[in-house]
Amino acid sequence: MKRTPLAAAMALGMSLAAAANANEGMWMPTQLPELAKTLKEAGFKGDPKELADVTAPPLSAVVRVGGGTGSFVSGDGLLLTNHHVAYGVIQYNASKEHDTINDGFIAQGRDDERAANPDYRVLVTVGFDKVTDDVLKDARGKTGRAYYDAVEGARKRIVADCEAEGGVRCSVANMYYGSDFYRIRQLELTDIRLVYAPPRAIGNYGDEIDNFMWPRHTGDFTLLRAYVGKDGKPAPYSKDNVPYNPPAHLKMSLDGPKEGDYAMLAGYPGITYRLRTAAEFANQIDTVLPRRVDVFQQLIDVIEAQGKGDADARTRYASQLQSLKNNRKRAAGELEGLLRSDAKAQRAQDERAMLAAADGRYKADIDALFASLAADREVGASEFLVTLISSQTQLLRSAMLLERLRIESAKPDAERESGYQQRDQALIEGVLRQVQRRYDPAVEKAILTALLTRYQQLPDAQRDAHYDNLFGRTPAELARHLDEIYGQTRLGDEAQRLSRFESARKGGFIEGDALVSVASALVMAQLSAERESKEREGEQLRLRPSYMQALFAWRAKQGRAVYPDANSTLRISYGKVEALHPRDAVSYSPVTTVAGIVEKNTDTVPFDAPKPLLAAIAKGDFGSTADPALKTQTVNFLTNLDTTGGNSGSPVLNARGELIGLNFDSNWESVSASWWFDPRYKRAVHVDMRYLRWLLAKVYPAPALLAEMGLPQE
Repeated sequence: MKRTPLAAAMALGMSLAAAANANEGMWMPTQLPELAKTLKEAGFKGDPKELADVTAPPLSAVVRVGGGTGSFVSGDGLLLTNHHVAYGVIQYNASKEHDTINDGFIAQGRDDERAANPDYRVLVTVGFDKVTDDVLKDARGKTGRAYYDAVEGARKRIVADCEAEGGVRCSVANMYYGSDFYRIRQLELTDIRLVYAPPRAIGNYGDEIDNFMWPRHTGDFTLLRAYVGKDGKPAPYSKDNVPYNPPAHLKMSLDGPKEGDYAMLAGYPGITYRLRTAAEFANQIDTVLPRRVDVFQQLIDVIEAQGKGDADARTRYASQLQSLKNNRKRAAGELEGLLRSDAKAQRAQDERAMLAAADGRYKADIDALFASLAADREVGASEFLVTLISSQTQLLRSAMLLERLRIESAKPDAERESGYQQRDQALIEGVLRQVQRRYDPAVEKAILTALLTRYQQLPDAQRDAHYDNLFGRTPAELARHLDEIYGQTRLGDEAQRLSRFESARKGGFIEGDALVSVASALVMAQLSAERESKEREGEQLRLRPSYMQALFAWRAKQGRAVYPDANSTLRISYGKVEALHPRDAVSYSPVTTVAGIVEKNTDTVPFDAPKPLLAAIAKGDFGSTADPALKTQTVNFLTNLDTTGGNSGSPVLNARGELIGLNFDSNWESVSASWWFDPRYKRAVHVDMRYLRWLLAKVYPAPALLAEMGLPQE
């Protein structure tokens, strides 16, 4: 029988899993039965076969939430995720009358639960099936753009067939870089409501100073609730909707973690790059990460400067600023970590040995892959800035969405670009609606000034003439053009955006507007760049499987397991609660307590612990949530679990599958783990569920929520 690439990887790697680091790997659930022996040796008490089915408990309780992960913790759709994953929801509900960011929020009954921003989504995975042959059958024998179009056409057809029954959101996931493909079916829940959010000084205690650092003392959690129509199907927000009844929900353990205990995490890690080429490693270290640090820092400075004298602007851009700070610090930590681990040299050495041992039939494809990747690097700086110009703006982004939607909607639905099909229109409308609470013209112009000034400084070959014509070639011309455009546009009014949306979704004429005219030209530039990138993407999609086959064989010779790079699909990591020894003579305990909150407190942001919290700590009434050995209240803990971005909000389970923690961060020394796994430093940081229980019982009480989760109220 012919083996698929994934089957080959399983055969080559899985039998050798014990030889790899037990805590390394973001495993597909379907791979876990092959890891039964190592799971049991690590301490897992359940049946590994029960972890193979994403539609059965406990994995059916784990969902994608916003840009991260969450899990259901009651049969009435109560959903646990991070404060920072739900920060956009919290910010969206902030007002002059109720500062949900700083004061937090506790719903006084279900009628008081507050609707999330219209583009917020929760996705519940209900199907996971291999479709490799279906995706690749029309692509074989083709190259470049033709290969890309064949794969993309098959993907769209599979998605359309999957969604024909209604009520589900489908996608096709690429595993091992074009070697295997899986169809994923998910319920798309659109009516999400805010239930409980701790004050900022708990949910984000320490802010950027403590971000990616240990020890931590942060209550980074929020409770949401998912609602559906009375028929039980996903539906837009309505006061008549009812709580969603999930297929499973997690039980919270009454016991806490201690050093050496087994731990397991389920979530939707965004993307890792551990199977990339040595040249890609070098480019990340030498060029991409330094660029990101520099640009993100500039945008942070711009937004903070604009908000200094404008409280309303600070609120509107609070979520965006938080995201930029996180991304900037992550890039800096990733760079430092890759340099610390000497990842560039090690990956290059490993690749040279792999190529020397590789089957000769792969050589031509691998050489061609390297040439295509070199072409990608030539346009990296321009593509990065162009992406930020749309993603970091609100009004310009809206105008570009409208113009691209108009162009795509004139085509048959199956031929439209992904993201602009009929299935995407509700999400686009949600994006257009949320602008009202996240836009300020002065701030947007300042952001664009920073980004477009950088774009003006690119070499001629890396710039598109559309940008030069629209914004000029000098700072003075840029300032004049931005003042004119934003002085004339009417898209700041929600009704103006939505009226144009109705026209755009039908592929019709969009009423004239200064910003729409700009967007029209920028979308033309976007389409031109896409044509070139899709040619390269098609070649890389065709060629990378040869590189992967060589890598599978090389890893087998090394006695190392092979697992696919993360790609926002459900993955499992397992390991244990473990201390950290990052440097000579430095050792960190794996558990922190409320004593650290008091020690850090300065009554000044970001270490301004709320008075009720300090009073409760001083009182020392920790009830059933106190750690029996430490005789005090725990806050956060460390594990050696393999995580990356997207794992924020992932539930951490004990050996019995009970919820003990909520993932929210990594330590500074391991931020580079998306590219390079170093077991000496890789740790994940979690909220101890006993801290959550104590806050809900003693500090900011929510007895009804504790009862709903089946937890004691003391």
